[in-house]
Amino acid sequence: MEDFNKLFSNSTYDKIKELSMEYGLSLIQGILILLIGLWIIKKLITVVKNIMSKSKLEVSLQVFFSDLLNWVLKALLIITVLGQLGIANTSFVAIIGAAGLAVGLALQGTLSNFAGGALIMIFKPFKVGDLIEAQGELGNVKEIQIFVTKLVTPANKLAIIPNGILSNGTIKNYTEEGQLRVDLTIGISYDSDIKLAKEILEKTLNENPKVLKTPAAAVTVSELADSSVNLAVRPWASPENYWDVYFESLEACKLALDKANIVIPFPQRDVHMK
Repeated sequence: MEDFNKLFSNSTYDKIKELSMEYGLSLIQGILILLIGLWIIKKLITVVKNIMSKSKLEVSLQVFFSDLLNWVLKALLIITVLGQLGIANTSFVAIIGAAGLAVGLALQGTLSNFAGGALIMIFKPFKVGDLIEAQGELGNVKEIQIFVTKLVTPANKLAIIPNGILSNGTIKNYTEEGQLRVDLTIGISYDSDIKLAKEILEKTLNENPKVLKTPAAAVTVSELADSSVNLAVRPWASPENYWDVYFESLEACKLALDKANIVIPFPQRDVHMK
């Protein structure tokens, strides 16, 4: 019995010693690689955060990119450590690839919206507060998120547009240039004095303090329609005063023409009875 225990002890010791000699160095190297890799990743993430902060990138995008880079680098580090320990990493790579494909297919729309949000935040076609028109919606930008952009329409309704289709469509930014042209069409009768009507309308527009002096408001003949001479009335306004100028100009022009006895015709038909 004593001989068996002695033999077992010796064989166990030899086995442990053999394993230590075979894997001990690899284990130590793996631990060192892990510790050094974690330290390098931490420093690298700090540098990347500083670069993104100086580039004035959106805060939400900075956090997402830094977290994504952090997890990707740590995953690569773990695969490297496992490879150092002699564990085949081809299976891990295959599993990660398959999982990535499955997640990508499941979140295709979400990833598209994220990519669109990233493009909007990087290239900045508009910013919070801008008046824009996109995807059939017109309104002021309330919030730019990673996946959606929120607009407040003139009727004070909240429009939520996915960033995927927003970034791939046409975006009209009415705030970027600092001034907007208000397009109005006012018809007068063929019997009216066109020159006098233009003078009255131009004077009416210039009396509105919200109408910009530069560029100057313009009134021109745009069409000889069936029952009226249509005048293109074009005042300019700042983006925040656009709707005020639009509605105030319509009312003021109508009252001014009425005061001068200039007729604004409406569709009518003459019927002759025999």
